[in-house]
Amino acid sequence: MSTDPRSAPVSTAGAGPERVEFHFDPLCPFAYQTSHWIREVRRQTGLRIDWCFFSLEEINREEGKKHPWEREWSYGWSLMRIGALLRRRDMSELDSWYARIGSALHREAGKPHDPQVARTLLGEIGLDPALVDEALADQTTHDEVKADHDRVVATGGFGVPTLLFPGGQALFGPVVIEPPEGEAALRLWQTVTGWLEFPNLYEIQRPKAPTDIKAIAESLQPYLQGRDWDSIDRGKRINIPGDPRRGPASDQS
Repeated sequence: MSTDPRSAPVSTAGAGPERVEFHFDPLCPFAYQTSHWIREVRRQTGLRIDWCFFSLEEINREEGKKHPWEREWSYGWSLMRIGALLRRRDMSELDSWYARIGSALHREAGKPHDPQVARTLLGEIGLDPALVDEALADQTTHDEVKADHDRVVATGGFGVPTLLFPGGQALFGPVVIEPPEGEAALRLWQTVTGWLEFPNLYEIQRPKAPTDIKAIAESLQPYLQGRDWDSIDRGKRINIPGDPRRGPASDQS
């Protein structure tokens, strides 16, 4: 019999877990959509969300290219280092930071991954734009991002959103393009946390018909317009209908 605590079923009777680690990369449009849902669950239940990091730049890095931390400025990694400094000050500051940069990229087709834009967005949420430089000058912000990233990798994780629950179980997802609200958000939460009762249940996946792919592509248009990198899923470049980028791979993909 396994002694791994993650193999033990978790009772989900009642409201479910009281806290969750939500691992995100600010560049990921799907993590951003899921963050709206988890915030709605928090609004209704008082769920504690511990915002944590995961780097798609690193997990999808091609052989021979630099690690994101080897660049003076790296799109996602640098934004997360700013987030690490804010989290150290107060989790609510990271909460506001992720909400603002997420909206800028995934709704407004903006470029929060540009250092000057990042400074402007900090000012918009009432924080000092100089925190960008402070975060990048502090090696420990790198250490914190990498520790979060490595924690997901240690579970076998490969992307975001990844949810880590008390007791050690990790779930990838849910991946949605229309985050449910109200009672529907709670039903999805109960469905997701219901998986914790079955630690040997690994995958359920909905096939994507052409109409699904079209709907996903339409939902991604602001992100596609704002980003300056190619989309990669588990090491492979993916083509998205309506994608304006058709050239060589970005160095920060």
